[in-house]
Amino acid sequence: MQPSKRVDIVSVKLVKEASMLYRNRRIRSPQDCYELFKEFLGEVDREYFVVMCLDVKNQPTNITIAHIGSLNLSIVHPREVLKTAILSNAASIICCHPHPSGDPTPSPEDVDVTKRLIEAGLIVGVEMLDHIVLGDDSYVSMKESGYFENE
Repeated sequence: MQPSKRVDIVSVKLVKEASMLYRNRRIRSPQDCYELFKEFLGEVDREYFVVMCLDVKNQPTNITIAHIGSLNLSIVHPREVLKTAILSNAASIICCHPHPSGDPTPSPEDVDVTKRLIEAGLIVGVEMLDHIVLGDDSYVSMKESGYFENE
């Protein structure tokens, strides 16, 4: 006869660490995303993969850093990106990461991770609206650039 095993009883919750004011109530364009993400991140020297959760009216509800990478690499897993979205009952997400090189051109890895996140979001019911790549003074909206066409 095997001995009994103890099972932990747990709960999961989001913890608010801080807040920031956002002058627009809704996200209406990639430019709105760029401005909010730029304000949130400031000047960073490595890749941060950031997720903004939105409600059904495209109002940001929270922002989280899903991963901090190195100078030119960030390993992003859909589980980590969608965790906050699921816990906060988000209708959709917009992802963002800076290229410390200053060139916002999406890399092949950026394209691959975006496709994986779109697919994972469809499975769990959280739509990925865009993936913004930040440069020094510019950005690329992967949706506007056609990377979402094969959704």
